[in-house]
Amino acid sequence: MSIPASCPRCGGELRAPGLMSSDWRCERHGVVLPLRLPGHADTDVLKMLRGVAKVPMWVPWPLPAGWTITGFGWVGDERSGGRATAVACTGPAPFGGAADIVLVAEELGIGLGAHYAGVVGTDPGPALAEAARTTSAHAKLKVGGHPTPLWSVNSADDRCAYVGEAGGLWLWAVLWPAEAGYLLAADDVELVDGRERLPGELVYGAPSPYLAKPSK
Repeated sequence: MSIPASCPRCGGELRAPGLMSSDWRCERHGVVLPLRLPGHADTDVLKMLRGVAKVPMWVPWPLPAGWTITGFGWVGDERSGGRATAVACTGPAPFGGAADIVLVAEELGIGLGAHYAGVVGTDPGPALAEAARTTSAHAKLKVGGHPTPLWSVNSADDRCAYVGEAGGLWLWAVLWPAEAGYLLAADDVELVDGRERLPGELVYGAPSPYLAKPSK
């Protein structure tokens, strides 16, 4: 399956490795690992991602009522393996209409979660450390069987973003519209690592528009 490569920090085109360099390069961000976004989500894509991911792929399980899996993505190449993963889901919003969420697990410095959140830089930075020191968590999920606090971070106006740490990696949860953040603050959400066998069949839906174009 041939999947185009893009920049995990801006979604822009990349220059592929060649005779002069073995790196992928973005005009804006220099050397990066490539972001791969299959055009659909199904069991075959899930199996492929399981084979390359070096970090968890966090999947809500059980899926909240009415929710479907609407996309997968990963950052990495044949040499690095998947150093970041993204899982998109769509379902009913708390106050009517539809809501979308993208869950990102990533190593330090990748920048995929920040890209989806619409914030500058690659990592949450000292602002998150200060929030964790002085403020109670804005959401608490059960992640891989462990209670995991998340804090709200400044994001683009059309969405909300939470970030925390799970297993020594960044965990981002970015939701559209902004009001959909209530889902994580109010509901009991449990995430399991999709690299492991899930306790049931996933339900797939139409591709998420936010994996490739997180901005309006």
